[in-house]
Amino acid sequence: MYEIDFTTPIHVHFIGIGGISMSGLAQILLSKGFRVSGSDNQNSKLTEELENAGATIYIGQRASNVSEDVDLAVYTAAIKEDNEEFMRFRELGIPMMPRAALLGQIMKNYKNAIAVSGTHGKTTTSSMMSEILLAAQADPTLTIGGIAKSINGNLRLGNSDVFLTEACEYTNSFLSFFPRYGIILNIEEDHMDFFKDIEDIRNSFHNFARLLPEDGALVINNDIPDHKELTSDLKCNVKTFGFDDSADYYCTNLEVREMGNHSFMFHTPDGKSCEVVLDMLGRHNVSNAISALALADILGIDLDLASKALSICTGARRRFEKKGMLGGVTVIDDYAHHPTEIRATLQAAKAYPHREVWCVFQPHTYTRTKAFLNDFAEALSMADHVVLTDIYAAREKNTIGISSKDLQALLLEKGCDCHYFASFSDIENFLLQNCIPRDMLITMGAGDVVKIGENLLGQ
Repeated sequence: MYEIDFTTPIHVHFIGIGGISMSGLAQILLSKGFRVSGSDNQNSKLTEELENAGATIYIGQRASNVSEDVDLAVYTAAIKEDNEEFMRFRELGIPMMPRAALLGQIMKNYKNAIAVSGTHGKTTTSSMMSEILLAAQADPTLTIGGIAKSINGNLRLGNSDVFLTEACEYTNSFLSFFPRYGIILNIEEDHMDFFKDIEDIRNSFHNFARLLPEDGALVINNDIPDHKELTSDLKCNVKTFGFDDSADYYCTNLEVREMGNHSFMFHTPDGKSCEVVLDMLGRHNVSNAISALALADILGIDLDLASKALSICTGARRRFEKKGMLGGVTVIDDYAHHPTEIRATLQAAKAYPHREVWCVFQPHTYTRTKAFLNDFAEALSMADHVVLTDIYAAREKNTIGISSKDLQALLLEKGCDCHYFASFSDIENFLLQNCIPRDMLITMGAGDVVKIGENLLGQ
């Protein structure tokens, strides 16, 4: 593997530079004096920011974008070997590395690197940890897998030895990292286009945990089945978190407040405690907050300061984000694209003042839709009304003959009021005709379904 000497800046080209993680890494290299170029399929706010910072941006991925003075090419997991730029770099013999390997090499430059992992909740928990680190004046470098509201972006460049990033398990990306501290929020079946089964996924998380050094620490969810199998051979300090005192870090006095947010008492292994009032909804976010507070305590951050930071944390965009009001209808957007995430979001919605819930769901990838078809139907049936879009293909082609109509059929069998439309405009017209004041409209999915709510609100 090519090793970057960060004292000698080089020319790095990013294939897919507009991605949320790739753009952040490109910004880090620019800040260190590297020459950066890259391509993406479309302009975005992120590519514009990179261009303003000095990067050369190409729209469209073509062999002609490749210049022979590039020293290193970086690509995402979505880039296939038949990509024109990928093939041209290989033809020229220019070193190449995946995004995760670059992120890992950057982490080596920080003594206190923190990696937040888990099937769900990485972006929200990273946003929580960011808020805590900023309140503690740790001056961290932050790279978030979404737009964190506290920094109004996906990246913050700090000047300390503290580095925080999300650690994604897809294609075993996080096994290229060099963290000192880690969080494992949960482990469930997902990305079944890559993993064989749940044991394969657990093995991947186990290998991630083994990356942590002896002077580091792992914070792991006490509710993960047989979690000790994943930690028994670790050299680092291991602490559990959960909802009762069977965990090292836990909460008591959990209450749902008037607007659906939670308050609770947080407890540490050595008897310290503090009261926490979250601004975010959902029991799942209580779990995320406990993990963040646990790591804050391990880092020596004052608990009262950490709890105050969480009280003003509103998370990341597209995580139960209120987009606005339309004729008395509350419009929410959420990134949920896995059955567990859908349940958590709809459960949180029940606690928020509303009449009926309309969920506009955009399934994400054909393989995920097929693998969890029955689970999706079960989770979505929690809504009063479901509207389905076509499946968002992302990196895939439909070679398995699955469609949103298959999901609609299951929901109708369950007696759920479910509708399918092939176009966003048809969905928008349907919602305008059927939503009434005090209803809640949630656009849900990891694709571009957010545009439906934004279009209705004229944003």
